[in-house]
Amino acid sequence: MKILAVSDQVIDRIYPLASHGHFSDVSLILACGDLPYTYLEYLLSIINVPLYYVPGNHDPQFDPGHVASRAEGCTNLDLRLTRDRSLTLAGFGGCIRYRPDGVNQYTQPEATLRAVRMLPRLLWNRLRGRRMDVLISHSPPFGVHDSDGAHEGLKAINLLIRWARPRYLLHGHTHFFRTNLEASDTQTLDTRVINVFPYKVIEIEHV
Repeated sequence: MKILAVSDQVIDRIYPLASHGHFSDVSLILACGDLPYTYLEYLLSIINVPLYYVPGNHDPQFDPGHVASRAEGCTNLDLRLTRDRSLTLAGFGGCIRYRPDGVNQYTQPEATLRAVRMLPRLLWNRLRGRRMDVLISHSPPFGVHDSDGAHEGLKAINLLIRWARPRYLLHGHTHFFRTNLEASDTQTLDTRVINVFPYKVIEIEHV
């Protein structure tokens, strides 16, 4: 199964690629934050497959009552688990707090409390004999693909990796322009951690 993962930067060449069927073999779109919702809605309408996303630190605070705070037709996966195309998916939005009034920003303890809220659903998923296939986040884990200051990773995501052992963690937030694959694709425990900035097509095998 092929997944189109996007994050952080609108890529103009995606518009003609999508409209000319370049992503016709993609089964899911996963968005890791900091993208205009109109961009996500365009991808959804042209590629016509389910799109799941988490909010980034440059996105508005989610409010189901306001159209401007959500991507129409897409599913906000923040703190949720779901099944789609035989895959178990989960999401964890936001990043480290680097501004007192920042939206979708959390201190390390605040992010950990958010992760704890997911624990009952993670345990229920395990009791049903399912392993998490893909976790999407905006921030990277602490110590993996991160840096200092506003791009410090969240320790809560390290906890989710230990608790849920997802096969893949897809994230954005840190902008790598190098082509060195080691910089953006790292194995951590049982999880392949991939920085998808600005977009990647990832092939995931069913297990």
